Amino acid sequence: MTGDQPVENVRSVEPAQPAKPAQPLDRRLARAVQRVTSTALGPYQTAVVRIGFSLTWLLFLLRELPHRHELYGPDGPWAWDMGRRLIADNGSFTALMWSDSGLWFEIVYGLAVLSSALLLLGWRTRATSVVFMAGVLSLQNRSVFMGDGGDNVVHIMAIYLVLTRCSQVWSLDARRAARAEDALRRGDLPRGDVVGPLLWTVLGGFLLAATYYSGRTGEGWLLGLLWLLWSAQALWWMVCRYGPGEPRTLLDVLANLVHNATLLVIMVEVCLIYATAGWYKIQGSRWQDGTALYYPLKLDYFTPWPALSDLLASGGVMVMLLTYGTVLVQVAFPFTLFNRKVKNVLLAAMMLEHAGIAVLLGLPFFSLAMIAADAVFLPTVFLVWLGARAAGGRDRALARLGRGAVPGQRPAETEGAPRTLVG
Repeated sequence: MTGDQPVENVRSVEPAQPAKPAQPLDRRLARAVQRVTSTALGPYQTAVVRIGFSLTWLLFLLRELPHRHELYGPDGPWAWDMGRRLIADNGSFTALMWSDSGLWFEIVYGLAVLSSALLLLGWRTRATSVVFMAGVLSLQNRSVFMGDGGDNVVHIMAIYLVLTRCSQVWSLDARRAARAEDALRRGDLPRGDVVGPLLWTVLGGFLLAATYYSGRTGEGWLLGLLWLLWSAQALWWMVCRYGPGEPRTLLDVLANLVHNATLLVIMVEVCLIYATAGWYKIQGSRWQDGTALYYPLKLDYFTPWPALSDLLASGGVMVMLLTYGTVLVQVAFPFTLFNRKVKNVLLAAMMLEHAGIAVLLGLPFFSLAMIAADAVFLPTVFLVWLGARAAGGRDRALARLGRGAVPGQRPAETEGAPRTLVG
């Protein structure tokens, strides 16, 4: 065999491709910092939380409208003088302690209803979220013995919502911002905002009144938080008007950091609620022997549908499975956050559980509050799909009414929405 003859049955060996080096830790850390500072994460999740809690509180206030005087007003068992002494001791905030007038009570209750509706729609969300928080705290702190676990969750989340940018999607604010961007692309000059400064000026007047009456209500830390929020909004308006560029970018970064930190706190709060509830249940003998669910099904106070409750309570195996399943889901949920598929399964199970509590035990507002809190863990893909479905249904309804809507058109607020790590 000569040297110029082909060599048969010999495989050519290609040089191995070098493996891609792993990104250094400092580069990954820089990318994470860039993501956290440049983007308000979880836009769809925070929007659902905003809609869920504002809807829960709005429905509760409307349902209790005939009984508002007995719950929080002058006809309640907790008299105004007793409430004033309690507020002086615990330092909580309630605007209802500014006056014992029936007219003032009606004004506060009406503002609570109005702010809930406006927050649900996402109109001037930063301002309405502050009024929403003040309404929740004013009514709940007036009669602290009238609430349940759902009211406690609404109480906490009302404070958290103030610190989030929860109107990025599915809100009137998002639609207004999209229209302003379209106007800029067309070369039109945007019109000056008059409603925003006027609204915050009015809120500043109420804040001055709250400061004057702080000796009665003893709000303490909350009053300082409200002044901080008002000052931050005033600074934001001045920078946007007179100092765009780097000052605006710096404030935007700070707002993103506050939003993302608050979103993390909300997620941790939900995990703590379920973890503590599950571990306390484990210590109960009725939960250990699988009969805990049987007893509330036999209480008249928790049986809006007696026939349905009796039917479920008659099945011993079903009662045992639901009792143990409740404990298992609540204890295991915080540990499933590291596995997306398992987390989504348990999340659906918890939402179905709360829906069952609403029907079987007659606790609809508690269930709505917990479902709204659970929504912070919903997958972004599912929320985008749900929003597209809702927008399609809206467009078809408007088309039938002859308003010229185009079926299937994507809403402006969902276009170009920031991506998220949540879900």
